[in-house]
Order: sequence, then structure tokens, then C-alpha cells
Amino acid sequence: MCEVNQTAVTEFLLLGFQGLQKIKILLFTVFLLVYIVIVIGNLLIVILVSSMDHLKIPMFIFLKHLATADVLLTTTIVPFMLDILMVNEKKILVGICIAQMNFTFIFGFVQCFFIAIMSFDRCLAICNPMHYTSIMSSRVCIMMIRGCWCLMLVISNEIILVFQLEFCNLSQVDSFFCDFGPVVDLATSDPSLLILVDFIVSVLIIFFPFAFTIVTYICISVVILNISSSSGRSKAFSTCSSHLATVCAYYGTLMTVSLNPFNKGSSNLNKFLSLLYIVVTPLLNPVIYSLRNEEIKKALEKMLSNLRENM
Repeated sequence: MCEVNQTAVTEFLLLGFQGLQKIKILLFTVFLLVYIVIVIGNLLIVILVSSMDHLKIPMFIFLKHLATADVLLTTTIVPFMLDILMVNEKKILVGICIAQMNFTFIFGFVQCFFIAIMSFDRCLAICNPMHYTSIMSSRVCIMMIRGCWCLMLVISNEIILVFQLEFCNLSQVDSFFCDFGPVVDLATSDPSLLILVDFIVSVLIIFFPFAFTIVTYICISVVILNISSSSGRSKAFSTCSSHLATVCAYYGTLMTVSLNPFNKGSSNLNKFLSLLYIVVTPLLNPVIYSLRNEEIKKALEKMLSNLRENM
């Protein structure tokens, strides 16, 4: 309970991007266009994989769920951010703020698992093609997908500890969404247990999938180096390097922000780092994982051709 001379906080004030009011129209326009592209690009992947029978293989099924997580993550945050850009500040109920934080955890961290199992799928297909079909069966694929979502729902129970925090007097959140560090930093009760749990969860969810992904790409690289054809090696490395660049950008920013959420001295830097995994990575994923894939291109052409015939 708050002390006698303190007032319990029922609303937080999201400060957004302070000092950028002069270019807020430009920022609003850019982020709105990016958001539209993210939603259309990722939903297009979901529709294509769901409707085209030849795309219903593990690689594309995993990609569909990654695209779903991308849309849900950006939709959880970007509309709030666009509103803040126009009004400069935004009030949000504490309960809604914590709910947004929870969904950000789920949709953001579940991407780590899907990126990891997608890299495992490619590693298995390249390094052990003879046994790929028997190992990566439809049953195993479904179990992995369900495991990712269910594990994230269980881990997100740490949000219960956030609801137990007390917030008195201080209500200004120096961020454009309900980020863990800025919110918990306002707590007047002891958040040490929550911080410890969050650190452990972040290490388990971010570091280990990242390490696993790097190992799979090392294995893939070894196999590619043994390809006799120079053009084949070049094509394979081109694809892998673009995937790996996205992985490093996503995990790098996520580790910087998540494993050190209370870095007060660089709040503006943390905001822009957060934008990388909230906006930039979901924007790049459809390009890197799909639009450069011939099967996705053919499926898109087929869908557009069918639409033209039905018009």
C-alpha cells in the first residue's frame, strides 16, 4: 500500500519521443507506411502458406508462425506509438500497460524460438537431406510449433509479479510503449525478485536460442564450403548471410535492451534499439525469408493470376 502522503498510480503517462515534435508528422508518416508494409507483407505470407498446398512444408509453416508473431508484436506497439507521435504524450491505465508488456514478451520472445527452429530445419535439410523427411515429420513440426507458443504462455506468467508491484506518485514512463525497464523503474515496492526472474528468463529465451542458431549456421557453412560448384557455394552463402544478418540484428538489439533494461543514461538509445526488433526486423523478414524465395514468388504469382481471372 502507498504511504499516507503518497497517491496510488492508476494511469501511466507514456512520454514517447521527447524533443522530436518538429518532425513528428514525418515520423508518423514513415512509421505508418512501415507498419502497413509489415502487416501486408507478413499477412501475405500467412495467406499464401495457408492456401497453397505445395507450401505446406515445415520451412514455410514455421515461417507462417514467425510472420504471425511479427504482425502481433508490431500491432501491440505501433498503433500506440503512432498515437503518441501525434499527441506527444499518452495516458494509459496501469492494467492495460502491464497487459501490453505481457503481449510484447510473448510475441517478441516467441520469435526467438521460431528463428531457432527455422535454422534447425534448414540445417537438417542441408546437412542431413537423406533423413530430413523422416526426422522433420508433420507430427514433429506441429509439436514444435505448439511447444513454442505454449512455452511462451507459461514463461509470461512472470507478469503476475509485475501486477504485485506498487506504483505511487511517479507515473511518467520514458518510452513509446510499456517497456519493462522504464515501468518497473517507477515501482515503489521492491522489484528485486521480478528483476531476477526476468533476467533468468531473458537469458534462457534469448541467449540459448541465439547460441543454437549460430551453431546451426556454422554447421550449414561447413557443408556449403564442401560444395564443389563455386556458383552453388555463392548462392548458398548469399541466402545464409542474409538470414544470419537478420538473426544478428534481431538478437543483438534484443539482448542489449532486454538484458540491461535499466540503463537510464541512454533511454533514447534504448528507444531506437527497441525499434529495430519491433519494426525493422518484422519489415525485413518477409523480404529475406520469402520474397527471395522462388516458391513464394511463384505462389504469389499464381494467387494474383487467380484473382485477375475471377475479377
